[in-house]
Amino acid sequence: MRVMIVGQKWFGAEVLKLCLARGDDVAAVSAPRVDDRLAALAVDAGVPLCQVDKRLEAAWVPDGLDLILCAHAHVFVTAGARAKARLGALGYHPSLLPRHRGRDAIVWALHMREVVTGGTAYWLDDGADTGDIAAQDWCWVKPDATAESLWRDELAPMGLRLLGDVMARLDSGEVPRLPQDPRMATWEPAYMAKRLSAVKCV
Repeated sequence: MRVMIVGQKWFGAEVLKLCLARGDDVAAVSAPRVDDRLAALAVDAGVPLCQVDKRLEAAWVPDGLDLILCAHAHVFVTAGARAKARLGALGYHPSLLPRHRGRDAIVWALHMREVVTGGTAYWLDDGADTGDIAAQDWCWVKPDATAESLWRDELAPMGLRLLGDVMARLDSGEVPRLPQDPRMATWEPAYMAKRLSAVKCV
């Protein structure tokens, strides 16, 4: 499969390793900074690298692409960019979508004292974490969990597995898609503990 990876940090680098291990043709990598972990791995692997920090436009997407993979990406992948890939753009969100849409999903799950959370591989659209679900799994939120430990121990490994599983299904010609149920959707803003602690619940 010919792919482009858009992302950053540890998760982005691990998705690149996954694709290289699968034998995918990684046509390009986009990372927000040239000193990022994903960018460094791409350079070492001889993968073309671009630096995009806000919007991924069609001009950045190589021709003949099958899939854009978003791995810890905080950029908007435009409709034109998605259209240049035969299958579109596949991302990972660390919540049980449609619950906890937004950038701080893990922190909000902890703040709301949820005992179960999970991760979702989903197809990007123009909304914020609103695209069709490709694969999903869940995990317990242990009483001593922090946002860092929950990501490191449960949700990041889960994301790698889910993306790998979906890619294997794509290899066989299956394109899993399940629309999100809008009745169950929540969206939370960036988490700011000081502001929240000042709000009185009545």
